[in-house]
Amino acid sequence: MADPQGFLHVVKRDARKRPVDERVHDWREVYADQSPAERAREVSEQARRCMDCGIPFCHSESAGCPLGNLIPEWNDLVRRGRWDAAAERLHATNNFPEFTGRVCPAPCEAACVLSLSDTHTTGSVTIKRIEQAIADAAWEKSTVGPILPTTSTGRQVAVVGSGPAGLAAAQQLTRAGHDVTVYERDDRLGGLLRYGIPAFKLEKAVIDQRLTQMRVEGTHFVTDVEVGLDLPVSRLRERYDAVVLAVGALRARDTRDVAGRDLAGIHLAMEHLVASNHECEGDGATPISAHGRHVVIIGGGDTGADCLGTAHRQGALSVTQLDYHPALPEERAESAAPWPAWPMVLRTSPAHAEGGVRRYEVAVQRFLGDADGHVRSMILAEVRLGRDENGRRVIMPVGEEIELPCDLALFAIGFEGVEHGPLLDDLGLAPNRRGSLSCASDWQTAAPGVFVCGDAHRGASLVVWAIAEGRAAAHGVDAYLTGSSELPVPVHPTALPLTVV
Repeated sequence: MADPQGFLHVVKRDARKRPVDERVHDWREVYADQSPAERAREVSEQARRCMDCGIPFCHSESAGCPLGNLIPEWNDLVRRGRWDAAAERLHATNNFPEFTGRVCPAPCEAACVLSLSDTHTTGSVTIKRIEQAIADAAWEKSTVGPILPTTSTGRQVAVVGSGPAGLAAAQQLTRAGHDVTVYERDDRLGGLLRYGIPAFKLEKAVIDQRLTQMRVEGTHFVTDVEVGLDLPVSRLRERYDAVVLAVGALRARDTRDVAGRDLAGIHLAMEHLVASNHECEGDGATPISAHGRHVVIIGGGDTGADCLGTAHRQGALSVTQLDYHPALPEERAESAAPWPAWPMVLRTSPAHAEGGVRRYEVAVQRFLGDADGHVRSMILAEVRLGRDENGRRVIMPVGEEIELPCDLALFAIGFEGVEHGPLLDDLGLAPNRRGSLSCASDWQTAAPGVFVCGDAHRGASLVVWAIAEGRAAAHGVDAYLTGSSELPVPVHPTALPLTVV
């Protein structure tokens, strides 16, 4: 059993980060290097803090892990030094713990019973750190081997998109004995894991080692092919018995009505991040560099923080991040978000510790350009959020206008849903009012034999949700092709609540 008093004797310690003045000069992950022995010792000690609660909210249905990871089980295995068994237990519910251990915001930790007393000495169990340590140790010891299918169904499945949802669905279906091909329109695999998330959060070798395993298992990959254009939908349907759409929700939200929006030097956040990641992959210098520029990031979320860290590493003169919301409190307000719900608190990423300014309750009114048509500044106004007569949220200017130097502006204000194009048109599918694709309880869309999962189904969300939906959709596809399925289904992901039209 777990150590019921471990949290009383062990101080919570997060993973150490490299010094700011070191890490902003490279693209390596921000956390300090540790020897396997040192990491095992520290993480085993942190795992002692898990109490194996009678009701483990860390993976409960109302909060916690969408994958249903049995967190107390692998925490206790780590505490007892049984790292191989912990890795086996972790992989039973999560295809890619090395991804989630790095980039998931860890709703499991927010739902941890110990987060009820979130102080320096107590606070939640460091679940995310333990998860990454288990996964990394398994790779280092070469215990993450391929799981080869024991039978062949003779059925062909196409997965469109190689992000975490598509990769999870593909791996599950390959292991079930289907012949799976993953199509990716980019030149490399990984989707937003590859080109959306900066290397200082997720080094790309982490993706490549998993892709190597999947190839040995039998999954086929095709890059530089956009289904619907390079590969017509008619040929796709002729060739495959089932299709899984894992195309993401990449239609970025924009504000084209802002005066001066068309000036040079104003970009969507993903344009900046994708180009930067291409440079890190050795594809040549990015055309959207922050070097020597006054950068303003519009949007206060994770994508904005990714732009912030990227701008630091590119050598920006200054970086300002704007948010029209009020600053959130640093501690949970129980009236607004009672435990174990996700707390509405001020969140800081490692990028925020590297510099930059955060400004709240401000919004862009217009951009000003120079004689060459390049943005040189923006006009801000203090704003307050309100509601119009129809109850819709509106942003109301309330203060004086402020001019802010800006020669690179990045919009990081979210996504509106799946991209429109020949793929959906030729399948006869249209996004619902949320911008995503609806499906039945088996994850099948209105097009027979065509399934959907991940951000394409639920809208822009977390990597952990993408993996969970990919696993769930794989079960639906397997049952559709064979009449039944023994593939495991995550407890929480369900297609039905998201099928509004």
